[in-house]
Amino acid sequence: MHLRYAFRIEPTAGQRIAPARTFGCARVVYNDAPAAQKAAWTADRSRIATGALAKRVITDAKRTPERTWLAEVSVDALQSSLRDLDKAYAIFFASVTGKRRGRRMGLPVFKSKKDRRQSIRFSRNGFRLRDNGRLYLAKIVDVRVRWSRPLPVAPSSATVVRDPAGRYFARFVVEIEPEMLPPAGTEVGIDLGYLEDLALSGLARTRLAKSVHDAAWGMFRRLLEEKAARAGRHVGVVSRWLPSSQTCSVCGVVDGKKPLHVRTWRCGACGTEHDRDLNASRVILTAGQAERQNAPGGPVSPGVEIPCQARPAERGTHPKAQPVTTGSLPGIPAL
Repeated sequence: MHLRYAFRIEPTAGQRIAPARTFGCARVVYNDAPAAQKAAWTADRSRIATGALAKRVITDAKRTPERTWLAEVSVDALQSSLRDLDKAYAIFFASVTGKRRGRRMGLPVFKSKKDRRQSIRFSRNGFRLRDNGRLYLAKIVDVRVRWSRPLPVAPSSATVVRDPAGRYFARFVVEIEPEMLPPAGTEVGIDLGYLEDLALSGLARTRLAKSVHDAAWGMFRRLLEEKAARAGRHVGVVSRWLPSSQTCSVCGVVDGKKPLHVRTWRCGACGTEHDRDLNASRVILTAGQAERQNAPGGPVSPGVEIPCQARPAERGTHPKAQPVTTGSLPGIPAL
């Protein structure tokens, strides 16, 4: 499992010249590569291999009068820039072919020197941590780091970031083994508006946009899933079409839509009175348990393996399921 640790670094005024130069050179290499690929494709519908492309935009470019200054910075940072471009292309092709879930991603775009956020990445060969706590970056200098906590193991890469406020940060990636906790034997359902698989990008374009952004649902879910994976716990996300606020958690009957101001309601079928949020959490818990048991290849019990959410096709559900508003919701037994 890979984790990222971020720390504030404090280069002096003189030390900021070299990172700024490296930011610019990495940006130029990143922009030259797709331009070369586009020219090759336009000429004879060919594609330049990764190794040949690196030789053209880095090694050969250093020998030209227009790009001699590329030799003044670390080649490791330039090669990392090309690896970032390869990843961007891989994401694009996976998106257009349907292999990647989520909204469709576009082609990589050129970087601008006017971008308020700049970053460069160094592999293991491009940086070192000194015994005095300073960070050495290839062809830059030793930089003071504000260590807020120790790294668990030696990092495999370091990314230097300058944010829009002009602050500098170093982000280290480390690889660790998950720390499995003993089975707890308990589970909980969470109703934030979810843990349903809500379309947050869609909600962010409605009158609820400010509330959605302030709640940071996406970040909460990401952090929860990451921490669960580290501890050997399972996080299940139910369908956005699950009518959790309309379904009776006792008898499973869908009682119909209810305005947001309705905080308690009585089931018309069994007569049970429900707190809206508590009932929704119980419905989400039961639906999540059913999804987990039906997912092929899912973990048998907490702590068996790092959980991986099954795709809709693997769960046997229709990719364009529609919400249920009346009747009885299958798979919701009495609690």
